[in-house]
Amino acid sequence: MPKGRPPRIPQHPVKLQPQRFAAIQAKFQQAVAYHQRGDLDQAERLYREILAQAPAHFDALHLLGLVQHQRGHHAAAVELIGRAIKIDADNAVAYSNLGIVLRELKRPEEALASFDRALAIKPAYADVLNNRGNALRDLGRYEDAARSYARLVELAPDYDYAIGIMFHSQLHCCDWTQYAQNRERIVHAVSDGKKADAPFRFLAVSASAAAQLQCARVYVADKYPAVPTPLWNDPCYRHDKIRVAYLSADLREHAVAYLIAGLFEKHDRERFETIAISLRPEGTSTTGQRVKAAFDRFVDVSRTSDRDAAALMRELEVDIAVDLMGFTSDSRTGILARRPAPIQVKSIGFSGTMGADYIDYIIADKFVIPEEKRGYYAEHVVYLPDSFQPNDDRRKIAETMPTRLEAGLPESSFVFCSFNNSFKINPPVFDVWMRLLKAVSGSVLWLVADSSSVQNNLRREAEARGVEPARLIFAPRLPYADHLARLQLADLFLDTLPFNAAATASDALWAGVPVLTCAGEAFASRIAGSLLTAVGLPELITHSLDAYEALAFKLATTPRMLSELRGRLANNKTTYPLFDTDRFRRHIEAAYTTMWERYQRGEPPESFAVPAIGQGDGGGEGYRNG
Repeated sequence: MPKGRPPRIPQHPVKLQPQRFAAIQAKFQQAVAYHQRGDLDQAERLYREILAQAPAHFDALHLLGLVQHQRGHHAAAVELIGRAIKIDADNAVAYSNLGIVLRELKRPEEALASFDRALAIKPAYADVLNNRGNALRDLGRYEDAARSYARLVELAPDYDYAIGIMFHSQLHCCDWTQYAQNRERIVHAVSDGKKADAPFRFLAVSASAAAQLQCARVYVADKYPAVPTPLWNDPCYRHDKIRVAYLSADLREHAVAYLIAGLFEKHDRERFETIAISLRPEGTSTTGQRVKAAFDRFVDVSRTSDRDAAALMRELEVDIAVDLMGFTSDSRTGILARRPAPIQVKSIGFSGTMGADYIDYIIADKFVIPEEKRGYYAEHVVYLPDSFQPNDDRRKIAETMPTRLEAGLPESSFVFCSFNNSFKINPPVFDVWMRLLKAVSGSVLWLVADSSSVQNNLRREAEARGVEPARLIFAPRLPYADHLARLQLADLFLDTLPFNAAATASDALWAGVPVLTCAGEAFASRIAGSLLTAVGLPELITHSLDAYEALAFKLATTPRMLSELRGRLANNKTTYPLFDTDRFRRHIEAAYTTMWERYQRGEPPESFAVPAIGQGDGGGEGYRNG
């Protein structure tokens, strides 16, 4: 049961004397009414009064557990629902809700067992098939998850978001069975305003900015509508410093932290106070500790409900809330739906519009959101002069680079690579890659080894296209610095479409590997083009798969051309804006200041462009361009 939704109320017999039974049941119905209206305080009070009189009241125990779940008190919810199950061990609804809470506690194996128990009691239980698939995804078992969702789609073809998450699970393991039919089905359903897919998953389905906006609007209205009474109600804070709060579950060993850690460290402490709103428990990793040390305050809200986390931000009088999650894994959009801050901004993490009126601004650049496409973004667009993406100029590349032999690569072959997540790979792009392998003698394609199913499916797809499966080489995941070191062994990074590489493209460029991209219409299909523009290599941006394939072949068969590009990239890393962390810091702070000044003057948000820092500082058109 999603947090904040009215609970599903099972009617369960209670063995009491008739008069006492009637009084307790009347109180129970009153508690349920409060619960369904969202008055958790009154509901909890009445459930507890019932249990004081009738400790074995199954429904009161069960629903009090759901109240605790909605409050974010998940351990208490598990204990209460567990007690209810001891009273009735054959209640599928209780097992289902127990599984949902166990997922919240990051205990997916136990959640899966609970869902399986519910299905054993009620095999055609659609909600449980959906939640079982979610638990399997948590465990990285995408093939099994896809089968669970497929059974759900079979039983309930119009079940909310089922077709989208089934398709995404199939993409994760590169199972392209009925790819075209399922993709078309999702695109049509989104166009019709149906609840067919979640916005993040849809980025890999459609390159249409209009379709992505439609998907986001439907999703946010369903899952995260603005609360009727926002927490921030128009007071004008007057702080000595602008208080900026960054919301993220990725302030740890994660691609987002690798990109943005340097910005956190370089913020101007004379003008800005920075607050981390961490949506996951703080870790002990080197990156996590580095990020934590960069903030003035680090607040862990991982065990706090959305309502209470938003209330805390309001108490902290945050001026600008910057969401680094969007609709990615472990995001908490419900916090911002309560409007805890006067200015709310979407930055990196999710490469599209959130479709929500309570998100005021989206951080972009003129490449990822061309002026003529602004209407397809619900937010006001803030144009940074270089790239929307921060980059950390302190990212370390391990000193020891492996040999090709040590990395499992042939010593003299041309190495195409694409270290994007497997769900970004699709048949049209893979067709191009396979034609390149056939055209470039002895070449290989280097990919990330996410799972055995990905490897088996892609090798089978290669063979079906006339390519020897052994020419696909899969790399295990490594610690970040070691990964950057081995990445230097690649000759050319091949991007994906419609969902481009983001951090992975930045990693390749930082390691000195040219990135070839094909730009589409929407933000997610223009990310790599933004990075290439900011590093002075716009000729690596193509605008059709035919042009992408032709340029890839030319680069792979013209060593001097590729060598010249690599040389320019090595020089441009230090002379172009992409990896200039402090320059990005100055631009984003100028953006925050403009937002804050408009708010101070009582003016509503509007789109604007941040001027590049002056030529004398290395800015704008005067920035050294080779």
